[in-house]
Amino acid sequence: MSDFKLTQISNVMLGTTDLKRSLAFYRDTLGLAVQFEMPGFVFLNAGGVTLSLSEAHAELATPVAGGTEVVFGVADVTAAHAALSTRGVEFLNAPRNVTGDQWAANFRDPDGHLLSVFGPEKA
Repeated sequence: MSDFKLTQISNVMLGTTDLKRSLAFYRDTLGLAVQFEMPGFVFLNAGGVTLSLSEAHAELATPVAGGTEVVFGVADVTAAHAALSTRGVEFLNAPRNVTGDQWAANFRDPDGHLLSVFGPEKA
């Protein structure tokens, strides 16, 4: 038996039907920096994890059991909610307590991927 184990997620790949629209959302609205681009793909710096947008992956999408959510850790959920709301992000819910002192607010990207901001509420 091998001692091999996976220890890190380096990249999350999201399918998109409109790369230009999704790039504008993640770069301009959410503020993620572009690492590099190539035909059909954009790679964004998401703080230790690369968030990749892929036109090819949109074609591979098949329904799977359960949901998928990309969670952005923030220092203040209320402040993040307010800032993103002013940039046009439509939240599915107001910040809510999910566990202990941790709060969350959910929203979707232009392709319908579930996203959230998660962290303490300081307001």
